[in-house]
Amino acid sequence: MTSKPLQDRVALVTGGNSGLGEAAVHKLAQAGAKVGVLGRTKDEVECVVNAVKQNGGEAIAVLADVSQSDELQAAVTKLADQWDRLDIVFANAGINGVWAPLDELTPEDWDKTLSINLKGTFMTLKYALPYLKRGGGSVIITSSVNGTRMFSNSGATAYASSKAGQVAFAKMIALELAKHRIRVNVICPGMIDTEIDDNTDRENLEHIREPVDYPEGKIPLTDGKAGTSEQVADLVYFLASDASSHITGTEIWIDGGQSLLQG
Repeated sequence: MTSKPLQDRVALVTGGNSGLGEAAVHKLAQAGAKVGVLGRTKDEVECVVNAVKQNGGEAIAVLADVSQSDELQAAVTKLADQWDRLDIVFANAGINGVWAPLDELTPEDWDKTLSINLKGTFMTLKYALPYLKRGGGSVIITSSVNGTRMFSNSGATAYASSKAGQVAFAKMIALELAKHRIRVNVICPGMIDTEIDDNTDRENLEHIREPVDYPEGKIPLTDGKAGTSEQVADLVYFLASDASSHITGTEIWIDGGQSLLQG
């Protein structure tokens, strides 16, 4: 019989309908957790939920835009009402947004990126906190190499600022929540084979890029090959599990050494 180290625990995964979130949903469910899959698109979320159930796991769909407080609060309440607890939060929802020169980046572009990535992380934790406080738990936040150890993506100002903000937020609340036995950690992925990069709106970046030549194979560990969502899911699982019981307030880069070359 397969071991279920997360048996009876309940997890919330935002942005769970695709990419890193979807991979984490499956990893946590395979380990025995009951998972609330949160996303904005009903069909996509229900597709992930059905796949979990077909593999013998437990999951429910919770729909919300993480930048909308009323939707997010209702989604977290629905999950907690379903299973009467919440132990693991993977605050993963985010966008790349518009990448543009500073004088062309609009306040609306800035606000949208910060609202989803940083404010959305804050609100996810705010509404999950009453349930996490009941018995402790683990919070994992998806940041990025951008804004934390890598600053070479010209035009990604709003995105990088939101990702740096997530790390500061995590460290602040890790200390605040330690007395409640709640651990808070951050993962910082580099180039991962997901569709998020396809949704980046790059505008007029050619004239602001710095003329830097990087060695052939920008990801040293894999000769340039991107990482996978499943590799990130393994890290999320580790941070959600008791194997990381003494780790909090820590960011972990998962990028095959990419940011060491491109910082």
